[in-house]
Amino acid sequence: MEVTQLIPQRAPFLFVDKIVERLDKKILTSFKITGQEDFFKGHFPGNPVMPGVLLQEALFQSGACLLAGEGDAGLGVVTRVNNVKFRGLVRPGDELQMEVELVEVISNAYMMKGKTRVNGKIVVALDFTCASISES
Repeated sequence: MEVTQLIPQRAPFLFVDKIVERLDKKILTSFKITGQEDFFKGHFPGNPVMPGVLLQEALFQSGACLLAGEGDAGLGVVTRVNNVKFRGLVRPGDELQMEVELVEVISNAYMMKGKTRVNGKIVVALDFTCASISES
């Protein structure tokens, strides 16, 4: 299934371009950094680095792909981010290899763990919670 069939995000704010594997409680996704992304124009000219907040967003979107079709229909919003560790820089030409695991569900809250690798090395790891809210 295509990513755009699962989540509402679209370019230029879509940071998952492929689902590698989707299991019941775990998903593996990827995103190829071309160097043409708009954020590189200002972060940082001459020394392009993908912003950490967008690395987090890519994991959140991967989690949304995992949860698509689960529980109540609604908009998934991030409600908590914990234990964020940045361990490397992401530059043009890199491919993000993301893994998100569903750890626990309480009512409309979904607790997950995520990590992103580039060339096998973890560049970011975090825990996050999102909630399904009714769209109104």
